[in-house]
Amino acid sequence: MATQDFLVELGTEELPPMALKSLSEAFADGIVNGLNDASLTTDKVTIFAAPRRMAVRITGLAEQQADQQETLYGPPAKIAYDADGNLTKAAAGFAARAGVDASELQTAPESAGKNAGKLMIQRTIKGKQTVELLPAIVQTSLDKLPIPKRMRWGDSRVEFVRPVQWLVMLFGNAVVDAEILGLQAGNTSMGHRFHAPGEVSINSPAEYEETLRAAYVMASFAERSELIAKQVKAAGEKLGGEAVISDDLLEEVTALNEWPVALAGSFDESFLTVPAEALVSSMKEHQKYFHVMKDGQLLNNFITVANIESKDPAQVISGNERVIRPRLADAKFFWDTDRKQPLASRFDKLENVVWVNSLGSIADKARRISTLGQKIASAMNADTALVERAARLCKNDLVSNMVFEFTDLQGLAGKYYAEHDGEHADVAAAMIEQYMPAFAGDALPDTATGTAIALADRLDSLAGLFGIGQLPTGSKDPFALRRASLGVLRILVEKKINIDLSDLLDWALDNDWPIELQADTKAALTEYLLDRFSAWYQDAHIPADVFLSVRALGITQPLDIDRRVKAVHAFSQLESAAALAAANKRVSNILAKNGGDTITAEVNAELLQEVQEKALFEEVTALADLVGPVIKRGDYEGALTVLSTLRDVVDNFFDNVMVMADDEAIKNNRLALLKQLRAMFIAIADISLLQG
Repeated sequence: MATQDFLVELGTEELPPMALKSLSEAFADGIVNGLNDASLTTDKVTIFAAPRRMAVRITGLAEQQADQQETLYGPPAKIAYDADGNLTKAAAGFAARAGVDASELQTAPESAGKNAGKLMIQRTIKGKQTVELLPAIVQTSLDKLPIPKRMRWGDSRVEFVRPVQWLVMLFGNAVVDAEILGLQAGNTSMGHRFHAPGEVSINSPAEYEETLRAAYVMASFAERSELIAKQVKAAGEKLGGEAVISDDLLEEVTALNEWPVALAGSFDESFLTVPAEALVSSMKEHQKYFHVMKDGQLLNNFITVANIESKDPAQVISGNERVIRPRLADAKFFWDTDRKQPLASRFDKLENVVWVNSLGSIADKARRISTLGQKIASAMNADTALVERAARLCKNDLVSNMVFEFTDLQGLAGKYYAEHDGEHADVAAAMIEQYMPAFAGDALPDTATGTAIALADRLDSLAGLFGIGQLPTGSKDPFALRRASLGVLRILVEKKINIDLSDLLDWALDNDWPIELQADTKAALTEYLLDRFSAWYQDAHIPADVFLSVRALGITQPLDIDRRVKAVHAFSQLESAAALAAANKRVSNILAKNGGDTITAEVNAELLQEVQEKALFEEVTALADLVGPVIKRGDYEGALTVLSTLRDVVDNFFDNVMVMADDEAIKNNRLALLKQLRAMFIAIADISLLQG
């Protein structure tokens, strides 16, 4: 079938830079999905995205849909004609609905299966021309773009993320007749806003990139990103250091420039007395500059990416240096001003900062963190005095000038101010460690003081918010409670802190709350926290049934849960695991049907009759003495490895011994033996829940 290349470009005012890449990808996906739904074949799909345009080029797009054969079935042929040989109403109605003459009606052959003997119409549906389908496909893709809030402009009723300016749609060399978002499609694009501000004619999809390149527009997002990274890296090396290129800043700068040119500037060395993080925050967040490091130290240089190829780059650099100077001066002023008073002196200001309505102020929260943190520290054998001091200071930087201006420096600013005030090193470290881990894979607190504060802060938030019914729902989690929950679990497990969640929640709930928290808070919070393990183990590629086998025991000690889950996962890889899991399930069912908890676990050796049950009793008795101490010291994997040797003796028992014997004493004795067997496994996990 003949094919053509297809190009669509939507021109707009400057698109949101942090959304440009995702919008362009969604635009292309929507078009491809539309073509697939229309059964139109394609070859290669290329995505273009620049500040004022999104475009998609598809090569090898079929010129029309393939013809399709359709078979319609109607009523049985035996009722199609009356006694006089005339069509019945049923047959005539079928023909009319299908839009065919009665002479075209056939009878379905035996090969039609359940439709054999029915009236049948076979017809060919002519495939539509691709150009007829493209407008609706493009429109649908635009309608489905993930745009949180669309805007209108002028007196137009059209809505989009930004005002639209032009539309290019070419199929081969011909313009597609379409009106989308109020724009009539053509072959006219626009060049660079400053270097080539006029119209640019696109003669064919294949010429798109090079035609725009001649007009100072580099349409490929990936190409611009690679060029910017290369230029910035080279500029950093020229300055004698290394430019720091973060993925988020690179993406944003790429989305801001059509014709990127990296330029290096500098600022006064006196600003280097300010913490590097504050300077970097100012350069990155406000000016979109890349900073430069050398031997772990910030250099008084920056690299900006201009959207023009200036004939006098020195003027551009000078302009950027003038812009950044007052920003850095502000940071220095805040730094110098904040240090004039001790960090501890800011606590009283927290009394006037509401944390959550009905849950008190930030000062109230800090006091609760102190109480809870000291209990945690005591359980960890850590210094409670250091935790008390850290709790008193941990939120104070929130009312500092530096954090008010640079919100991303909370914690870090507190650390610097605490160090300046001569606080203990662990107390200073806790100022930033309280927020760790901040995201998946982030580092954990190093100090015991920071660990206690981090746990106390998160547990206080969870207890309070659950206590007033502010639970996360669906995709809404305004207080980041999922992240806080995972943070608690990660700290307890990865730092091997053996404290039960039940105790932690009791301590958190039994605190100085300004209102009475809901009665079911502990139960709901325990369930919620343990549920977070599911996602954790899923990410670790541990099957859900492995975690559920441990969850079934009702254990609430995260470190112990993790050890058991990993042991069961290792056990599940053994050759004997499936058979033993099945046997445990069988044992569980037998015991449940015969009294369960009422069954005694005492076996009378004199009542054992069959060789196989005697062998099982001997193995269970021998292993009980061996496995007990192993389980007690938490070596669950070692215990399960030992228990895996029971496979053959258990299989032989079920193959040759009738548990439900006629003799009541023998039956109960065998049930007692099975209960002993079950107890050895259930001391670690309910492996009957493992899938084969």
